[in-house]
Order: sequence, then C-alpha cells, then structure tokens
Amino acid sequence: MALAAITEPDRPWTRRSFTTRFDEGRTWLSNLFVDAGLSIRMDAGGNLIGRLDGRLSLPPIMLGSHSDTVPSGGRFDGAAGLVAALEVARAVIRSGQRLDHPLEIVDFLAEEPSDYGISCIGSRAMAGALSPETLSRTNKRGERLSEAIARVGGVPSALERVVPPKISAYLELHIEQGRVLENAGIDLGIVTAIVGIARVELILLGSADHAGGTPMNLRRDAGVAAAEIISWAAEQGVLQANSGRGHFVVTTGIIEISPNAANVVPGQARLVLDIRAENSGQLDEFVLLLDRYSLDAASRIGVKRDRFAIISRTDPTPCDAHLRDVLTNSAAKLGYKTTELASGAGHDAAFVARIGRSAMLFIPCLEGKSHSPDEWADPDAVAMGAATLYEAVRSLDIAGATNKTILESANQ
Repeated sequence: MALAAITEPDRPWTRRSFTTRFDEGRTWLSNLFVDAGLSIRMDAGGNLIGRLDGRLSLPPIMLGSHSDTVPSGGRFDGAAGLVAALEVARAVIRSGQRLDHPLEIVDFLAEEPSDYGISCIGSRAMAGALSPETLSRTNKRGERLSEAIARVGGVPSALERVVPPKISAYLELHIEQGRVLENAGIDLGIVTAIVGIARVELILLGSADHAGGTPMNLRRDAGVAAAEIISWAAEQGVLQANSGRGHFVVTTGIIEISPNAANVVPGQARLVLDIRAENSGQLDEFVLLLDRYSLDAASRIGVKRDRFAIISRTDPTPCDAHLRDVLTNSAAKLGYKTTELASGAGHDAAFVARIGRSAMLFIPCLEGKSHSPDEWADPDAVAMGAATLYEAVRSLDIAGATNKTILESANQ
C-alpha cells in the first residue's frame, strides 16, 4: 500500500515508467532493499537489482517483477511480486541460514506498455533483445528510448554488447488477472506457459452513402462487414478455447467506423484483433482462418478488404517443468491447493526464459480485475504466495548446491 501511494493524485493508481512518480517508487524500493540488508545496483538495461550474496560461487536464484503501472492501473500488478520477493530475502536473513546461491530481487524496467511503443523493456535488455532500431524509438516529445534508459540509470551504449547473466532459476509471483483461482476456490496457480500474442489489423473499404436514400440491396456497408468478422471471431474463439489445445482467447479491441455519423452508411472500418494462445500452431492457424474468412465476408457484402496485416506476433513461452514441480511441491508442503493454468498476459518471465529456467506463480485477485483502480489481492493470498516462493527458493538452493558438490567431486 505504501508503494501504491506513490501515484499521480488525480489518477490512482498510476506510476508510469520513465516518469517522476516512477523514479519516486524506485527510490522507495531502493531504500527498502538496503534496509533489508541487500546490496543494490542498476544494470545496463535500467533494471534495479537487490542482491543477497550466497556462500558458494553459483549463478543466482532470481525473483522479481515490476513497479511500473498502466494508467489508472492497480496496486498489485507487478508490485505484489516485488514485495513477496523482498519478503523471501528478509525471511532468509531472519532465518540465520545463509543460502549457498546468491539471491537477486529484480525490479524490471517498464514491463507495461511504454510511451516508446514497447513493453518489457528491462527484461528484453537483460536477454539481449533490444535492437538498435528499438532503442531509437521515440516518444511524443521526441526523446529516444536509449535516452530514457540512461535517464533512469541504465547504460544503453552497453546494450549492443550485453552478455546475458547466468541464473540458476527465475521465479515470478503475480496476480492472476483472471477469475479461475477465485471461482474454483484454489489458493495458487502454477503457470504452464505465457501465451503467444498476435495482433492483426483489418481495413475494409465500402461506400459512404446517405442512410435514408440508399436502398439496402445497393449498399456497400463496411460496418456490416466489420460486424460479421467480429461476430465470427468471437464464435470461433469459443470453439478454439474448447478444443483442448490450451488457453485461447480473441478480442476485437479496436473498432473504428468512418465517417462515424448516424445518417451515413459506413464507408470504412478498421479493426485490430488481439489473439492469444498457449499453442503456437493454434495461434497461426487462427490467423490463417481469419485471413480467409475476412476476405469471404468482404466479398459477400460488396466491400474491399484493403488491408490485412500482422502488426506484431510473439511465440508462447512454456514455463520450466522442473520449476513448476518445485513450486507445486512447495505449496503442497505448506498445505496450499494448486492448479495449473496458462497466463493470458505477457510478463517479464517470458524474456528471462531466454537466458535460463523461468516459472511463474499466480495468486487470486478479486473478481479477476486488473489494470483497474479496483484491482485487489487479499493480504493472505500475497502471504501464501510469498511463503511458497520461500520454500521453492530453499528447495532450489539445496538441490543446486548438491549438484555443484557432485560435479566438483566427479571432476576431482
């Protein structure tokens, strides 16, 4: 709640990346890290990292999330993962039993969509996935992303030659952003995969005619063609979701009709569809089906499909099977009930998975609300997630140290 209070007063709860409020939140977190006994540093990508050294020379066990929000977003998206991760570090220190592995807590820079047209900036940077072209993107004021990263303490000039760090494991706690856990009365969710996302833009051209003088059989109504495509996508989405191939959703989130007047037949329609799937093949198959159906619908209604473009696409990211087992066993040890489910939203864990084993743990959120001022997670849910993370870290630490000892003995 203290972190959430660092917000734009007229838009709770808002702490956008690269803003003054974001900087204030980072300062608050830095002080909290230091007070807990962690050393802090900023990496080249502008990620704030707190570190608790281990007894052995091993790659760190990494925990983390993000402190930035969407406009008028929530108090728990990202923040719950950071607070839980910090509490794990505190619990390790309080136990008096030093880990063999170093433990690192990461506040990844700009996980949410930024003013530079890209999300997950910090985790992309850590994975070596920020190209010079991406770094040259500008916001509305003309500031380049590279300049913004430098402004928050990163070293963008070093990103072209960045060597991704070695890690033993990455675990991220997050609110579910859905209703599965709450509706089923289940304590925690073990994430199977982070969905792949395709965004498709469609432009339909008809004829803008008088709404009163143009007979129905002579119309070339781009709005009707758009409505058919939207309806088909929703119906097909249900079929795909029930196909047994994993999590699947489709949303027509942008609908623009021109000239958008009550007494004019729409002459143009623009749609942007957001398609998310746990199965990469299913994602591509749906885009192909949409391509075929939209052409057919346009032809039947007498309009032209002027544009069909995949404006972005990311692959699904499976969570590491071993880490999922560790999280499941850790929760069971504490008496918590778990289920497996996919993440329908993107997360930094997807990019961290490019450099090492990565997995996620979901906690329930009230009515599934997220990216909303009403976003809420029960304190007990956050505590259960933190306790499970702690058990998982202990388990990974023992196993990792044991494996190192076995390898060293074999080499001798």
